[in-house]
Amino acid sequence: MNAIAQSYLQTLERHRAAFATVEQYQAQAMQWLDQVQLCFAQGGKVVWMGNGGSAADAQHLAAEFMVRYKQERAPLASMALTTDTSILTAHSNDYEFSTVFERQVQGIVKPQDVVVGLTTSGNSANINLGLQAANAIGAYTVALTGRDGGKVASIAKLPIIVRNDETARIQEVHMFLGHWLCEALDLVYATPTPQ
Repeated sequence: MNAIAQSYLQTLERHRAAFATVEQYQAQAMQWLDQVQLCFAQGGKVVWMGNGGSAADAQHLAAEFMVRYKQERAPLASMALTTDTSILTAHSNDYEFSTVFERQVQGIVKPQDVVVGLTTSGNSANINLGLQAANAIGAYTVALTGRDGGKVASIAKLPIIVRNDETARIQEVHMFLGHWLCEALDLVYATPTPQ
């Protein structure tokens, strides 16, 4: 039990170390916010994609946009490409998994959209191909990634690289950034309170 209790404190310390670096991403986060506001002003949407835990994070953030975060506001057009099991399984069966997001991007993304790929390694082939397809359409691409940025660092127009080697800590910072974006959008789009 001592080893388990120690593990808790060690995990907390690694979390704190990861978050000690978060302030350095503020300028990139503000740039992301600007692009999302421009996207909505032009009638666009925010499209998310990820694998595994990052797929869950993509869905989570798309839901925060469409439903609400904390403040009452109109829905913000957003969707995750990770939720339709018929598309995911049909494409993976008929083609290959590496192009499962690329195909969806080609079908639904418009130039005024923002496309966000979450990949802790930066080397997920399906994320990278999806972002390349979005670039070809003229959409604005964002990568939430980690470690050294991987291949996605040279693909996304805005790569936000969490300089950490532990997947869980990278994902925790990604969710902080995503939740901050939701909070900022609440401030921009909140429904005025009647006087």
